[in-house]
Amino acid sequence: MAIKASGGSTSRTRRSRRASLSAIRSFYARFVTASAGVADERIVHAFAALPREDFLGPGPWQVEARGYISTGTDDPAVLYQNMLVGLAPERRINNGEPTLHARSIAMADPHAGDTVIHVGAGTGYYTAILAQLVGPAGKVQAYEIQPDIAARATSALKRFANVQVLAQSALDVPLPEAAVIYVSAGATHIPSAFLDALAVGGRLVLPLTPNERIGGMLLVRRESVAGFAARFFSPAAFIACSGARDDAHSSVLAAAFDTGGAHRVRSLRRDDAPDASAWCVGPSSWLSTEPPPSA
Repeated sequence: MAIKASGGSTSRTRRSRRASLSAIRSFYARFVTASAGVADERIVHAFAALPREDFLGPGPWQVEARGYISTGTDDPAVLYQNMLVGLAPERRINNGEPTLHARSIAMADPHAGDTVIHVGAGTGYYTAILAQLVGPAGKVQAYEIQPDIAARATSALKRFANVQVLAQSALDVPLPEAAVIYVSAGATHIPSAFLDALAVGGRLVLPLTPNERIGGMLLVRRESVAGFAARFFSPAAFIACSGARDDAHSSVLAAAFDTGGAHRVRSLRRDDAPDASAWCVGPSSWLSTEPPPSA
């Protein structure tokens, strides 16, 4: 004869499961940040505090491994690995690699009270981490151009009063002045709108990627009204950023990566004519191997 578990036993089992997941998440946070070379305890805490499963829909999940394979289980413990998880695999839309995002968020360096623009928010997992870091005094504007994905983000992020999800392109509207612009979609060039919205002292993190090629994560810091420091800090491959891709400039960017020297980039220039220090020339700005001019 089957014996039904008592209410108390069921409750204890649930508490034990939550405790186990919390421990797994804590280790995942420490592993991901350590692997990314990130020592900022604020970022470790943000990864440890947020259930990744809350942003990925019900399992089993599809994860990328030269194509997609199923996790074969709906146990959320399986999600706490350094892997891409499909949000819409048929469109190759993923929740991105945790180590790359940990490093990129550390480079963006969001602080309490900052205004952050997140472009390509997906279903909001990394948006939520940014929201944790800026706190209730800060705010995050999250842009996601895919309506169904944006709807999922709105639902997943409803408990974050400091987040606004916008189901549209960030390049179609005036942007507020921001301390951080965090882009989770690949661009072949740097949109002027992002540079215009960046506050002095602000940081832009953006994947600069040729078509169907590995590119690089670029950090741009606005040192003065006209001066921008810039450097690459990691290889990167992302889904395309709508409105920030151009086939002709993709070829120019691919040639620059093929030539090498990305590690020598030190600044972004907007108003000067490209000179011998130019590494790659875009439609409205260019990357230079020289430091930014003095203010």
